[in-house]
This record gives sequence, C-alpha cells and structure tokens, in this order.
Amino acid sequence: MKKNPCVEVTLSETQLSTPNHNPSRRKLLGAASALAVSSGLGISASVRAQSTYPNKTLKMIVPWPPGQATDLGGRAAAMGLTRVLGQPVVVENKAGAGGMIGTDMAAKAAGDGYTILAGSSGPVTVAPLFQTTPYDPEVDLIPVAMMGLSPYVLVTAPDFPGKDAAALVKMIKDNPGKYTFASSGTGATAHLITESFNAALGLKAVHVPYKGSSPALTDVITGRVTYCIETAAATMPFVRDGRAKAYGVSLLKGSVVTPGIPPLATAAGIPGFDLGAWMGIMVPKGTPKEIVAQLSVAMKEVMQSKDVADIFLRIAVENDYRPTDAFRQYLQATTKMFSDVIKTNNIKLEN
Repeated sequence: MKKNPCVEVTLSETQLSTPNHNPSRRKLLGAASALAVSSGLGISASVRAQSTYPNKTLKMIVPWPPGQATDLGGRAAAMGLTRVLGQPVVVENKAGAGGMIGTDMAAKAAGDGYTILAGSSGPVTVAPLFQTTPYDPEVDLIPVAMMGLSPYVLVTAPDFPGKDAAALVKMIKDNPGKYTFASSGTGATAHLITESFNAALGLKAVHVPYKGSSPALTDVITGRVTYCIETAAATMPFVRDGRAKAYGVSLLKGSVVTPGIPPLATAAGIPGFDLGAWMGIMVPKGTPKEIVAQLSVAMKEVMQSKDVADIFLRIAVENDYRPTDAFRQYLQATTKMFSDVIKTNNIKLEN
C-alpha cells in the first residue's frame, strides 16, 4: 500500500501551529473568534450588489484538524466572509488522510455556492500526483481565490562558506553529487520545491529525506547535510538566532514573513520562480460563474482587511490574494512543475 504523500506535507504545515514556531493555537483561535464578533453581519453593498445570494448560512469545509495552518487561515476567511456577505459562514473540520477526506466531501457537495472548501497544496496539488484520489481537482473543484502562500527558505549551517545564493549555486554546480539536501520527506512539498529549484539551475545534489522538517533542519544547521528549503515557520527561528544562514525565499516577490531575505528568483537567478504551500478558497463543480465571481470579489475584501492580514502574518503565511483566473493559472503551473520533477527524478513514495 502506498504511503499517503500528504503525511509529510502535514508535518511541515502543522509546525505553523506549534508553540516553537508560532503563537499558541488557543491565541490564534481566539483571534479568529474575536474577528467573528467584530465582523457581525454587516453587508458589503459593493460585493452583494443586486444579487440575492447568499440568503442562508454557508459552510466552509476545512480538511484539517483545529489549530493547523489551513484551519486558522480558513477560520479567518470564514469570519471575514461573514462580515462581507452578510450571512454566517460556519467552519466544519473534516480531517483525515492528509486532507483528502474533507477535500472529497467538498468536491462531492452540491454546486450551489453554499459549500466552500479551504483548499491547500497537499490534498489538491500534491496527492493526485502520487496516487489516485477520489476526486479530480481540475474537474471537481473550481478555484475561487488564493488567500496566501507559505514561503520556503533556503538555508545552510551558519558557517557554510557560500556568502550568497549565487556562490552557493556555483559550488553545487561545480561539484555534481558532492553536496546533499534535506527534506521533510520524499514527496513532501519541501522536497518538490527543492527539486524544482535544483532542476531550474541544473544542480546535482543527493536527497536525504527525513520524517518531518525538525530532524531535517537539525542535520542542516549542524552541517551533516548541506542545505534544505523548508517552511519559513520552521526555518526562521534558526535564522533569527544565527543558527542557520538564509540565502533566499521561494516566493517571487519575497515575503513580509521573511524580512530581509531576497527572493530566490533574483538571488539565485531563476526568473519567475514562485513556489510555496498555497492556501485558497474553492467550490464544487457546477457552482454558477456569477457566484464564483461574487465570492472571489468578497475574498479580495476579506484579505485586504487588517484583522485577517494580521492572522495570516502570525501563522507565517504570506497574504497573497489572487482572483479566480490567476489562482487557476498558479495551480496549473505549479502542478506541471511538480509533475515534471517527479517524472524526471523518478520520485516514488516509500512503501
């Protein structure tokens, strides 16, 4: 039986809610609750316009347990949508199978605009590349709006000689097979992002998989493994206290979550490199285009609000609203890139 590829993804994402990396789960859940109280049921005329939708309570399915990053981001979005749409948006956690259970429930729901999925990379982008899922994300789910991206940071031990990303790349390129890179597990988002980075630059390094980002980072910062590209939530505490050297962040425009760290796109010379663990709102197939458009516009207003933006910053996710078409394009480009590196490197999950 194949291992669920989202197990490794969950490990890195779950760190976003652990005390070592972020505020406590209780504090963040409290912030979301406070947002609910402050939002009330005020209706935004600019979004609702003349539409009669919505005229009843909406349900947001979160395919992860309470306190996980997508749960916290989804709750913030639900509270913001309550304020903007003028109807309650109730969160239902349907965790299991690396996010696939809840994602499948949302995919099979009625396309009437009253079921929303808090989607994320693991069950929507990564899992279908390794196994047959009970849903086809490109057919059964409609992207509404991207909410944000969890940035990944390229780090080494603090005493590694490469002074910047260009120097690091040159050292690896000049010595094929000499250097090593760690990941939180074979097939994890961190692994696929690093393989994409290596492929874009023609780097040949040896992959050393771990069971989670913590042991991977431990061996990187002590010099046992040369480098890794892991979540900002996992890496930044080490960078801030000088136990790791940061060379670049995986998002094209950089990130407020990683101040002072340049984008790998420019630092390493990879034009257009823009990868992260995405989080966004999706709806089941068959949802009318007018409702999809209305929800997308509503999400723009939600993500522009300071209270929601503050929550995303605190869970180390870059606030990056993208409307339906841009979100769909990002998903297609990321899926193709990951699919290509999986095939090129013959990546298979461990049994």
